[in-house]
Amino acid sequence: MSDQLTRGLRRLGAIMAPPTLLPAVLAAAGIAAADAYSQLESELGSVFIAYNAAGISAVMRANDEGEFLKWFAARFQRPLRREPEPPARLRRALGERLTRSGAGNLRFDLHDLTPFERDVLLKTLEIPRGEVRTYGWIAREIGRPGAVRAVGTALGHNPIPYLIPCHRVVRSDGHLGQYSAGGPEAKRRVLSLEGLDPDQLEEMARAGVRYHGSDTTRVFCFPTCRNARRITHSHRVDFHSQGAALAAGYRPCRVCRPALVA
Repeated sequence: MSDQLTRGLRRLGAIMAPPTLLPAVLAAAGIAAADAYSQLESELGSVFIAYNAAGISAVMRANDEGEFLKWFAARFQRPLRREPEPPARLRRALGERLTRSGAGNLRFDLHDLTPFERDVLLKTLEIPRGEVRTYGWIAREIGRPGAVRAVGTALGHNPIPYLIPCHRVVRSDGHLGQYSAGGPEAKRRVLSLEGLDPDQLEEMARAGVRYHGSDTTRVFCFPTCRNARRITHSHRVDFHSQGAALAAGYRPCRVCRPALVA
């Protein structure tokens, strides 16, 4: 009887607690601010969302929950627990942001990022749905005009794609470029869902068209700017560079800010 009891006690050491137990206990005790995560369905497919008291901390489009858990553990090294669904307010905002409306008042937890990375992502949030800007635009807007490559790196490590729309940032030559959250085809799909025509964007890039100007207002814009879309074909002037537009006497749009306003 004692041998059987001893063997049973020894086996207890090999029994592992469920991976969700520790995060739940820590969160309940207030010892650690464990992130929660939920799986949602959207027009992009199945999406895993991690969130905490500060806001949304991570997003990944994946069919495999294990892939998301492995990525989150490697990226953040902090507890994560499963919830059937986000809190009601967050769920409503996510529903709005992940649908055609593109609205939804969301908060984001970016405390793990560097100040430069936060500046890049917060500026990216300002790009309206259905419009694109360039890496150079981001760099100039945050006061780091020489950091175009670093901007690309920061966007490539964006932990909250789709919601922080790095898919709306394209190369300085107008081509769509790469996309860390699924590659170029995924980028094309997301832009299409937002009402843009990726083929048209690539066609303009090949033709060297970077800006549209209006010969009535003498203002030039990025081609996807809402003001540029109001220009009728008969009054549209295409420009291959900011310098060409400025030399022709056009001033930059104050909405999309394709160049520094003189």
